[in-house]
Amino acid sequence: MIRPSGERPDAGAPWHDGDGADAPRRVRARRPAAERAEGPAGAAGAAGAGTASSAAASGASSADAPGARRFFTGDRVLWIIVAVLAVVSVLVVYSSTAKMAYDAHTARTTAHFLRQQIAILIASLIALVAVQKINCRIYGYFARPAYALSVLLTIAVYFIGAKTNDAARWIPLGPFQFQPSEALKIATVLLLAQQLAGRQSKIDKIRIVPSLRFWTWRTSREQRRIWREGTWPVLMPVVISCGVIFPAHTSSAVLVFMASWVMMLIGRVRLGELMKLLGLAVAGIFVIMTLNLGRSETAEGRVATWIHLWTRSQTDKPIEHLTDTERSMIAIYNGGVLGKGPGQSDIRVEMIHPESDYAYAFFVEEYGLLLAVGLLMLYLWIFFRAIEIFRRCGTAFPGLLVLGLALLITCQALLHIMVTVNLIPETGQTLPLISRGGSSTLFTTIALGMILSVSRQNDEQSHDTPRSETLYER
Repeated sequence: MIRPSGERPDAGAPWHDGDGADAPRRVRARRPAAERAEGPAGAAGAAGAGTASSAAASGASSADAPGARRFFTGDRVLWIIVAVLAVVSVLVVYSSTAKMAYDAHTARTTAHFLRQQIAILIASLIALVAVQKINCRIYGYFARPAYALSVLLTIAVYFIGAKTNDAARWIPLGPFQFQPSEALKIATVLLLAQQLAGRQSKIDKIRIVPSLRFWTWRTSREQRRIWREGTWPVLMPVVISCGVIFPAHTSSAVLVFMASWVMMLIGRVRLGELMKLLGLAVAGIFVIMTLNLGRSETAEGRVATWIHLWTRSQTDKPIEHLTDTERSMIAIYNGGVLGKGPGQSDIRVEMIHPESDYAYAFFVEEYGLLLAVGLLMLYLWIFFRAIEIFRRCGTAFPGLLVLGLALLITCQALLHIMVTVNLIPETGQTLPLISRGGSSTLFTTIALGMILSVSRQNDEQSHDTPRSETLYER
């Protein structure tokens, strides 16, 4: 907006001199104190005395600031968190893959897995830098195509994908394996943020859950309106995503539903509709388990094992009969407060996937509880920084996008950590940016790049501000 003459801008409201959203702010330079006090002569003396220091300062700033600021824009705290997690990933993968390296069937060394993880991190960080340079409105243009492509690829996995533990999750791409469900999680958040943002002026009046009397969906004008205004655009993308992810990765489907539900709550969907949706989701899980659909049998076995660990003594069980969750708790106990030191883990030889599904327990064993608590705080910090970025957005689409992506990352980390201490049954969720795995690391950095893009535009005050997208529209 254009600032009226003689009026001071509000400290909390951004303003621009000019008509465009990207127009640079014009700041009026203040005269130095010496010039104001002594006039032209004093100013000349002050200028002469400060020539050397000014030249030195300008040379230093021109040498240091532009290069770093050109690449690392947006929230600096998030950049630091990403750097720390990347370093931890290298340490964890290098040490935890010792069992794989010395397996006679692999004929590989720990250096091979180290080089592989470093290459994945470098490629992912390049993607992060590229994504955070793109204005977030451009993401909205690709929301529908990205979502449709991710759904199709996730469905294709069940026909052409590689299977692991009786679950098809990856599409082989030469030496690499691509997991489309990781892309679908990001695409679902992106599309849902767009759909909620475009309906903020009337979202609290829209119903998204149709009547359970399905035979009235075609005959009732009210039910057709509910499907047209709420169910198809807002609810169905979430239902389709959970439906195609569920058969191979139940916990990822639950994660997508949880993040989407919270996004709809923040996006001002009616609470009554959300409670009905939650009830239908619980009923749907009960039906799926009863009919033994998808990986219900595997899920039931994990829940039974989890209950067994809490209700019966395990002290007399031979070590070869221990589950990975039990081994992870032993690793945490062995680590103690300060840890056993890098490369000194004993339990990694016994665990099946110390480099992925139980990376946090492995980290505790080698580096101790103190650093492990700090690692947990980093994931929580990502969400808190996202809240701060959300508060500065002013419009719905970038704000909901940031919170949805941060929820995916933080909740996935919390699920992973809760499994290692047996608070919940085994899920197979990796530790974001730390566990070994290409697709998870790549799409986590893409999500962080989107968050940093919104943060950068907050700093530049370059967001579009359509009235229909304010979160406080009534």
